[in-house]
Amino acid sequence: MYFDKGGPDNTEKALDLAFEAARDRGLKHIVFATSTGSTAKAFLKRDISAFNIVCVTHAYGQIEKGQNEVSDILREELKAAGIKVLTTTHVLSGAERGLQRKFGGEYPVEIIAHTLRMLSAGIKVCVEIPVMALDAGLIPYGEKIVAVGGTNRGADTVAIVSPAHANAIFDTRIHEIICKPL
Repeated sequence: MYFDKGGPDNTEKALDLAFEAARDRGLKHIVFATSTGSTAKAFLKRDISAFNIVCVTHAYGQIEKGQNEVSDILREELKAAGIKVLTTTHVLSGAERGLQRKFGGEYPVEIIAHTLRMLSAGIKVCVEIPVMALDAGLIPYGEKIVAVGGTNRGADTVAIVSPAHANAIFDTRIHEIICKPL
């Protein structure tokens, strides 16, 4: 499915498609991104009992030094609902973004991110967050998972992905793109 434009207006439909894809394909793991918490709140409205759900947030300092956009209260709500919350350095930016800001230029991991954005920002997220969740031990190695990402805010992209660890990122496979913006 293609959305006319990216953004939060697509969140509910993208989540419907994510859960439908997981059920139809017998997949047990859903990894999603949230920056401000709005996508996380949409997950809290759903029956997630049949799935291992992992929420990946921005790292601390992404927007403001020492701060995170997802409140401690929302983190506790997610954990109470059985959703695992992962906050860590982003695998497709991290330290390389610091090098870029300090010295200029582009570095290999940033080039991977820019290449994935050629498909959409959400596809980049759908590759990045399951790798992060796998590296954190929150999803199993070697299984297809449902990844939910978006364009800036909200969810608008869903993909079926087999993530590899960051140290073997090119072994990651995108099996299906369920939805994305045009």
